[in-house]
Amino acid sequence: MNRNDLRRVDLNLLIVFETLMHERSVTRAAEKLFLGQPAISAALARLRSLFDDPLFVRTGRSMEPTARANEIFGLLSPALDSISTAVSRATDFDPATSKAVFRIGLSDDVEFALLPPLLRRLRAEAPGVVLVIRRANYLLMPNLLASGEISVGVSYTDELPANAKRKVLRRSKPRLLRADSAPGNIALDDFCARPHALVSFAGDLSGFIDEELEKLDRKRRVVLAVPQFNGLGTLLSGTDILATVPDYTAAALTAAGGLRAENLPLETRTFELHMCWRGAQDNDPAERWLRSRIQMFCGDPDSLA
Repeated sequence: MNRNDLRRVDLNLLIVFETLMHERSVTRAAEKLFLGQPAISAALARLRSLFDDPLFVRTGRSMEPTARANEIFGLLSPALDSISTAVSRATDFDPATSKAVFRIGLSDDVEFALLPPLLRRLRAEAPGVVLVIRRANYLLMPNLLASGEISVGVSYTDELPANAKRKVLRRSKPRLLRADSAPGNIALDDFCARPHALVSFAGDLSGFIDEELEKLDRKRRVVLAVPQFNGLGTLLSGTDILATVPDYTAAALTAAGGLRAENLPLETRTFELHMCWRGAQDNDPAERWLRSRIQMFCGDPDSLA
């Protein structure tokens, strides 16, 4: 196929194909693209004719891509990224008048402690924009970015899609939270003897603190695991339960009163909080503006260098 032949190819079909590759379901692809299922089915029929291949084979409730579909996807995805970048570069962005919708992935600690000041700044600069916040963590972030469900995310991250970009926003140290009024800092023996609360998205009863304690041949007793930081202060109030949280989360929780924060009675490592985004939108003026504000209001001063 030469360049002139591209005139008979509907770009919308390629977007449908990419979405089907991510979702593996006509129903979910229709929901993602805000289209009806008949429209997606019709587009799939046209794609099969265009590429002369079934593209997807149903296996149970899922649609598995054929070898040809995987080959096409490997070539098509970066090409669509390039097209998106080329188009976005030609678009000016004025935050004062924009009505853009930004889809952002945030881990629970970031949403609770760092989103409020960011939101106030965005509302002041761009009162017409809309924010859609998706819950993200190191497990969810790769697929959210790869599928385009978010354009940027803030969390502790591990593996990311090949075309994603990443920047360290801040290096965080854990802090100990307590609601009791006993004077002085907690010693290691008391730390191990006291009950602990753990914030865990997956419902785990152990974390990095337990790994550090194990190195010292010590253990702690976790009596409560909750999925989010919001409400942790109320849960600790009136109890002798301790909680270990990121320093910026500790600052937000103690600001409400009733809690105090202190250093842990053992050495722990620092953690890198990352901002990551889709490579296709690296030069998008609106996304660049958003990332600069995230860096300014979610990062520490070192991240501005």
